[in-house]
Amino acid sequence: MEAKRVTDKKELNDAFYIRKIVFVDEQGVLPDEEFDEYDAFADHVLAYYNNQPVGTGRLQILNGMAKLERICVLAAYRKYGLGMILIRILETIARDKGIYKTILHSQTHAVRFYEKFGYRPASQEFMEAGIPHIVMLKDLPKMQ
Repeated sequence: MEAKRVTDKKELNDAFYIRKIVFVDEQGVLPDEEFDEYDAFADHVLAYYNNQPVGTGRLQILNGMAKLERICVLAAYRKYGLGMILIRILETIARDKGIYKTILHSQTHAVRFYEKFGYRPASQEFMEAGIPHIVMLKDLPKMQ
């Protein structure tokens, strides 16, 4: 198991395919909501299991914060710790950019998952793409 930054068009297409399966096909998010103009500017990552891309996420810098987004793993590969690997590499990218505050919009069923990594709820529940979410925040420790 490993994760890495997306560096070419094929890897980006792999990330988009995973997002289509998880968010569009499984969760019913409209493609126009899932795929947006920010994809062109965000940092994307892929998680691999047995050299197959099975998870993805992206990061944007907004208002001086790193926003972790579109974090997902194909259903057959959940429970292998790939979500943790994705979060860690996205946080590393944020630190590399000199950003130490992170934000994400967690689906409410995933709040406990993000709390394991130090994220804390920072909003009331709201709807996004027809799914209940809450804002979560985390201050990243500076590496020495």
